[in-house]
Amino acid sequence: MDTPELLWQLDTMGRAMQYLDTSKSEPFSLQNFIGNQFLDSAHTSEWIDSPAPRSGNLLLKVPRSPANVVDYAINVAHRAFTAWSQTPFQVRGLILLRIASIMEDKKDMFAIWESIDQGKAIGRAQLEVDYAIEHFRYFATYILHDESAARLHKGAAERTLMHKQRVPVGVCAIVVSSNMPIYLLTLKIAACLAFGCTGVAKPSERTSMTAFLLAEVLRQAELPPGVMNIIFGDGPGTGSTLICSPRIQGVSFSGGTETRIQIRKDTAPDIGKHLCLGLRGISPTLVFGDVEIEQAASAAAYAAFENSGQLCLSGSLIYVHRSIYNLFLHKLKTHIQDHYRLHIEVGPVVSKERYAKIRSLLIQAREENAMFVTGDIPKEVPKNGFWVSPTVLSNVRTDSRLAREGILGPVAIVCPFDDEEAVRLCNDNPNAVGAVVLTDDLRRMSRVTEHLGAVLMWANCCLGREFGAGFNDIRATGLGREGGEHSRDEFTRLQIKHFPVY
Repeated sequence: MDTPELLWQLDTMGRAMQYLDTSKSEPFSLQNFIGNQFLDSAHTSEWIDSPAPRSGNLLLKVPRSPANVVDYAINVAHRAFTAWSQTPFQVRGLILLRIASIMEDKKDMFAIWESIDQGKAIGRAQLEVDYAIEHFRYFATYILHDESAARLHKGAAERTLMHKQRVPVGVCAIVVSSNMPIYLLTLKIAACLAFGCTGVAKPSERTSMTAFLLAEVLRQAELPPGVMNIIFGDGPGTGSTLICSPRIQGVSFSGGTETRIQIRKDTAPDIGKHLCLGLRGISPTLVFGDVEIEQAASAAAYAAFENSGQLCLSGSLIYVHRSIYNLFLHKLKTHIQDHYRLHIEVGPVVSKERYAKIRSLLIQAREENAMFVTGDIPKEVPKNGFWVSPTVLSNVRTDSRLAREGILGPVAIVCPFDDEEAVRLCNDNPNAVGAVVLTDDLRRMSRVTEHLGAVLMWANCCLGREFGAGFNDIRATGLGREGGEHSRDEFTRLQIKHFPVY
């Protein structure tokens, strides 16, 4: 039985865990998906070991795709582009709906393996799979209402008819990080397919399982061969080869700052290449003195510890008005101890490397005299998985690296502020892409949200998203333009034609 067929049968938590607990079970060997076919493992000479975050045991063997495999995938996508870009949008929409329907039938399977492979709690995984399904449905209907424009222009010597339309960019590279694998991957793939592009997608080598399952969905949905290909590998090798190819016209990336900088360096000579570089940032929570403190503590904890703190918009930095600071810390500590318990509501972090990074930052925090309200520094060598206890730090300087960059994990930093100083602190932080404002004063709510430079804000609510609203990165968080018409701009070029009027 090949790997896709086997995984397709392990579609309940009981079956999955029974298989993994079997002493004779081997790690799953993933296969590249090119031209609607899974490549035989004989094409892979090097493998990347990907352990399960909950146990630390080897879960996947991921192909380290060499340059010739990457080039093959790009060439297949290039050959498929002409036909797919000319496919009527109604037909493209129907295929996207088929993909959504198949995913809906197997959504429990996707959630189970997303939870096992990434480490996130099963409830969080189910939520992200539901969003992933809706990505395909959303863009299937969006393209039905996307209109071109025609306008009569009166020039000095003649009248012309101007026709404005959007045309697909071409072959696109899609690269996503490990914090929300299936959510990020489907957001980009759905838009890429909807607007007539073809593509080659590469998930993180740490979280490749649900991308592999999605490839089987694309095959069953009878997406035309070569329109979307999914390959596996590391960033410096496979990823760099992919985005640097001259046949790649667009790059859509979500991930860390260092990779973003490398992509910009690698693609600098190719100034015509479309770049959408969405980066992880933080969304500070601003808690004013007039709030109901227990409700505010609950909202702040959700923003900080959801998905074990591994969100692109993590609320890991909490500014609290000095008048309620001590009481808020007490309520936050109690709420976390009751509702964010390790191994229950809070899962492990995604990898050994992420575990080590968080540990080093917590050591730095202790050296800078930070107070550990909850949690502690994890052991140097993780045992039985990559578990980091939910941690709250106080006595951290607002200008420190810890506060400005945040910690991509279950760690929150709580800082006091006076008056509306928190607005300045947020606006001065180059990594603050969003903000959560908690206040019962409607005038303050309006005033604060007006002066915040964040592009995503939540007032007395947190982290809800509407697909059509779109998303723009700011400051140091990237060049991302996604959601609604922003995704259209990402995967299409504006084409303007002029015709004489007789």
